[in-house]
Amino acid sequence: MHDHYGGFWRRLLAFCIDLAVLNLVYAILLFAGALSHILGRVAGGASWTDAVAGVGAGFSLLYVPAVFAVTVLYFTYFIAVSGQTPGKMLLGLQVRRAAGGDMTFGIALLRLAGYLVSAAVFYLGFLWIVCDPRKQGWHDKIAGTVVFRLRSPAPGPEET
Repeated sequence: MHDHYGGFWRRLLAFCIDLAVLNLVYAILLFAGALSHILGRVAGGASWTDAVAGVGAGFSLLYVPAVFAVTVLYFTYFIAVSGQTPGKMLLGLQVRRAAGGDMTFGIALLRLAGYLVSAAVFYLGFLWIVCDPRKQGWHDKIAGTVVFRLRSPAPGPEET
């Protein structure tokens, strides 16, 4: 089912795709939340300028936790269910448990928490992928996971 481990550049590109997807979701949340806040204040009798000026710290108290929750759910759900975020799907990568067995939400969450460790010291935990024989970052080692590059299906006799 796999040819070899997923390398640094392919994994980085998959992560960038995931960040692009997440940034689109964040922008939608920002727009919807700000619009809701403004319309709510206007409906309450505030002028448009006062309503727009009122979008600030109070709105951030809702937006920041929402972004955090979406990020955690995105990476945890996709990795736990299929071992692939949309970025990994597009680039033919899959996260699996190094010891075998099914991926769980707990392991996916632990792997995501490991991103903080991998990023803590100048992103060395991510750069570790380059020199590790199994292409594991520190977050992979913490969670006991490995990223495989999936083999493309062999062509059938009619395709040769």
